[in-house]
Amino acid sequence: MSTARKLKVMASVSNSLSFKHGLSLWCPQSPSLHRIRHSSARNFQRRGFVVAYSSFANENREFVIVGGGNAAGYAARTFVEHGMADGRLCIVSKEAYAPYERPALTKGYLFPLDKKPARLPGFHTCVGSGGERQTPEWYKEKGIEMIYQDPVTSIDIEKQTLTTNSGKLLKYGSLIVATGCTASRFPDKIGGNLPGVHYIRDVADADALISSLEKAKKVVVVGGGYIGMEVAAAAVGWKLDTTIIFPENHLLQRLFTPSLAQRYEQLYQQNGVKFVKGASIKNLEAGSDGRVAAVKLEDGSTIDADTIVIGIGAKPTVSPFERVGLNSSVGGIQVDGQFRTRMPGIFAIGDVAAFPLKMYDRIARVEHVDHARRSAQHCVKALLSAQTHTWRDN
Repeated sequence: MSTARKLKVMASVSNSLSFKHGLSLWCPQSPSLHRIRHSSARNFQRRGFVVAYSSFANENREFVIVGGGNAAGYAARTFVEHGMADGRLCIVSKEAYAPYERPALTKGYLFPLDKKPARLPGFHTCVGSGGERQTPEWYKEKGIEMIYQDPVTSIDIEKQTLTTNSGKLLKYGSLIVATGCTASRFPDKIGGNLPGVHYIRDVADADALISSLEKAKKVVVVGGGYIGMEVAAAAVGWKLDTTIIFPENHLLQRLFTPSLAQRYEQLYQQNGVKFVKGASIKNLEAGSDGRVAAVKLEDGSTIDADTIVIGIGAKPTVSPFERVGLNSSVGGIQVDGQFRTRMPGIFAIGDVAAFPLKMYDRIARVEHVDHARRSAQHCVKALLSAQTHTWRDN
């Protein structure tokens, strides 16, 4: 059969079939862009399918991942492992960097300069789990298109089209939403955006915090969870006056027993960290220069600070994918045990996915790096193979 005849048959079949609620044998039609790569398509051809590829000269993409975090990086690796990335996969990110192991930002990245702080490309995905370091060059070598600093602003589900901030149009066959979370912030009216107030979610946030730590004398960390503990430990490394404020009775109250928390608190106190427990913050106060100068508590007391780090949790980044289907109880995008949304061909993974947690018989979201990694792998395997077992996050 001639190539032209194959393409005609493929277009007819692919417009009417989808496989496993998402792996559509679809590639947006463009008579000048499709070609057959027999070597790369061998597995699908064995199943009787003809696979189309796009050179990405227009808006057509077969697979699109929206998001540039850990989940996106591990999903990309899984596409590569299945031989389905080269010339087929596009990743759209709001960040300027290829996916990286985000936990480094509140650990080694915040070390003082004489302690050899972590820096990219040292912690690109997937080194956190012992995998290959996926630098920007890695994505180029694997034929994966990376679109940096151009977040998706809208989706047309019916037309299977994304629009980015720059106005770029991307047509997708299958879409994976891996937008993760954003840091929860204090409102502007209580000083949440004063100069010297920091939130950590990406490299730019961490860079800004380091600039403050270099000049700081008194640091207040708001929040007694992972972020608060890690940032406070880093501040000690900078030899700064450090205070942690949180409303609970002890550190990491959701995970630590009182006795375990006490041991950690003693360790921190031995290194000069002060604790203010059971406290509520009324507002952050600015000094005469407009920068943050103090934290005012509900009991009327104040704590001086020239640098404040807020670590009070995160919220899922669902915009502009609200129509895909949100979960009202835990937030995020509702998916099933294979990370499929209610919209055929659209998936969600990582922090943003609200999935059925079978062991507790409830819907859950998990904001943890290991979940981001493993949910990405499970989703892509379900998308590309005959895998049918549902996700069990345990």
